Amino acid sequence: MGTTGTPTNITQGSKTKGGIGESTLRPDGTLKVTGEFAYSSDMWHEDMLWGQILRSTVAHAEIVSIDTSEALAQPGVYAVMTYDDLPTEVKNYGLEIQDTPVLAHGKVRHHGEPVAIVAADHPETARRAAAKIKVEYKELPVITDEASATAPDAILIHEGRDDHHIGHVPHPNIVHRQPIIRGNVEEAAKKADFIVKGEYTFGMQDQAFLGPESGLAVPSEDGGVELYIATQWLHSDLKQIAPVLGLPEDKVRMTLSGVGGAFGGREDLSMQIHACLLALRTGKPVKIVYNRFESFFGHVHRHPAKLSYEHGATKDGKLTHLKARIVLDGGAYASASPAVVGNASSLGAGPYVVDNVDIEAIALYTNNPPCGAMRGFGAVQACFAYEAQMDKLADAVGMDRVAFRQLNAMEQGTIMPTGQAVDSPAPVAELLRRVKAMPLPPEQQWLAAGEAADVRQLPGGLSNTTHGEGVVRGVGYAVGIKNVGFSEGFDDYSTAKVRMEVVGGEPVATVHTAMAEVGQGGVTVHAQIARTELGVTHVTIHPADTQVGSAGSTSASRQTYVTGGAVKNSCELVREKVLELGRRKFGTYHPAWATAELLLEGGKVVTDGGEVLADLADVLEGEAVEVEAEWRHRPTEPFDLRTGQGFGHVQYTFAAHRAVVEVDTELGLVKVIELACAQDVGKALNPLSVIGQIQGGTTQGLGVAVMEEIIVDPKTAKVRNPSFTDYLIPTILDTPTIPVDVLELADDHAPYGLRGIGEAPTLSSTPAVLAAIRNATGLELNRTPVRPEHLTGTA
Repeated sequence: MGTTGTPTNITQGSKTKGGIGESTLRPDGTLKVTGEFAYSSDMWHEDMLWGQILRSTVAHAEIVSIDTSEALAQPGVYAVMTYDDLPTEVKNYGLEIQDTPVLAHGKVRHHGEPVAIVAADHPETARRAAAKIKVEYKELPVITDEASATAPDAILIHEGRDDHHIGHVPHPNIVHRQPIIRGNVEEAAKKADFIVKGEYTFGMQDQAFLGPESGLAVPSEDGGVELYIATQWLHSDLKQIAPVLGLPEDKVRMTLSGVGGAFGGREDLSMQIHACLLALRTGKPVKIVYNRFESFFGHVHRHPAKLSYEHGATKDGKLTHLKARIVLDGGAYASASPAVVGNASSLGAGPYVVDNVDIEAIALYTNNPPCGAMRGFGAVQACFAYEAQMDKLADAVGMDRVAFRQLNAMEQGTIMPTGQAVDSPAPVAELLRRVKAMPLPPEQQWLAAGEAADVRQLPGGLSNTTHGEGVVRGVGYAVGIKNVGFSEGFDDYSTAKVRMEVVGGEPVATVHTAMAEVGQGGVTVHAQIARTELGVTHVTIHPADTQVGSAGSTSASRQTYVTGGAVKNSCELVREKVLELGRRKFGTYHPAWATAELLLEGGKVVTDGGEVLADLADVLEGEAVEVEAEWRHRPTEPFDLRTGQGFGHVQYTFAAHRAVVEVDTELGLVKVIELACAQDVGKALNPLSVIGQIQGGTTQGLGVAVMEEIIVDPKTAKVRNPSFTDYLIPTILDTPTIPVDVLELADDHAPYGLRGIGEAPTLSSTPAVLAAIRNATGLELNRTPVRPEHLTGTA
């Protein structure tokens, strides 16, 4: 796995086995690796129907007519619904801006937009019926880039737009604009001895989760509906679904079903409303499962971006200024674009001290596929650009690239370009030192002494395209900064219900939250927290549903911080109630009940000196203690819309990477040999899960560096590669060695001192790989992903 740093001892309280700080195993791990785990697509209900969605075949067109008669006449079809069949006046939804129609009305705005839905007694019947729906389109010109979106005569993607961002954007086809202004860039530029500029392009990445969108809607006797769904945010889904159905929220009961990955792609709705509509219309359970082709159209992607950067530095290597412009393509609907803009702009300077900053970030409405949340959103695109700039500046000044970064690295107390002081450890220079100090992999490890080359270790791998001729090694470094949690004044909180009782003579804790377990390991961490705070061995994790308060989204690296904080808070309240029970039952028998600091450890009540006062089972006998409580982190505030100043983020997290690559310069093939990472995690609540998160995020960054990109035809705005045959993702053969050095520097504002960890490694892995390829080839390479033609000069 690699090396780990010396942990800071910040864990207090219980010594119960399986508590925080231990590498406890996932309760769902064995089921997943043996294929027995039940994902949402595995659900079944007696007498259920199958739903199917008809999607637009063009990206921008008026809908002249829709004829559903042939579909309705097909045997086995129970319902066909279009926009005109929706039951309420609320026909749109959206995370922040409700601009997305449940079914297209008037016109379609992107390739693959839902137009009609069908319910039938067999999935193939549903598909055939959907194919018989006749839609007449009158095609419109497509908006695909900033020039076409903001031209004086540009067609508006959303006519009559009236959301709260419209007042501060220069054109209705711009979703959101956020400037970050600090100091005086023009004056600072005059003092720069070196100025470097760069134009960068970041491709559209898919979350590429392995479990396609799926769910089961079951109508209930009270006129409501029960929805079993793979999602990232149950309560956000609920708030968007209920108004469209015309139901109060308490009649839309949602339960999380098995999630086969997410990475941001399940933060928006997909088939949730469609399944519920069909179930309520037919009075029967309705299941919808996307195939892979549909999945590419059924969820948002990572925003592609154009980034223009200018940096200045003095001859001794100190940064003087930064001027940047970041243009994000949000596609046809807003989704999370405003938040992505906020992240890209506020983190656009990277983890460096630069006093004079002028950054502008915008997101466009276009007819390209909708884009929204994906791991590290906004910060990933910016990191790609500013890290390339750091290499260029270091070369211009004549400094070592790592030393240049360390010289300009932020630290605790640094003032961000937003005016916010970094008030927790920011070990940027130390992370770079650590990752540089890690041993390099041996040269030409693909060539054993006296033996033929092992083609698996060469660029091109098992395609057997090279035996080592023209293969050059390169090494590159990068570091990034990512915010943790919801930002810019969003009320970021979570809720946890904790119950403690005696079952079978043993004290048992039950933890109930609405947290979406999407693979990040929250189900493990919540049990560890309960064991630590309540001193019990047996912890049950209740299935996530909407019968408990919101846990927010499983995104923004926030769940361990916020929902973990809520579990800790509720456990502490339960503990006090349990101790009060004990005081009432046993307090007269031992003076320590009244005078000592009392703890729960190993199923017993003990003093802070370790003296056992009572068994928890005896304290709880015949009684159950339950608490449901919310927990919030420190409040943030919106960025000023003119200057970008404000306390916008509650926590920052940092990771650094060193990439080692081998490039066949004749064939344009790349093999990433190693991606070493050093990351500060504050406190590793589950060290094994921490390493897994870092390695997983690193691999996704590798994917977008050298292979992953959704290709959209610039003339038609149609997706050209909606399959895993043509959209390439890293396999185990592409994944390099990923040694990890974990640093634990506590953030005093966070539970147990922890930091969110899931997104930071996705930032710096991509530019590190690009830096290594540049080092091997001498090419500028200002776009991602790098393709063979970019390396051979045939692009």
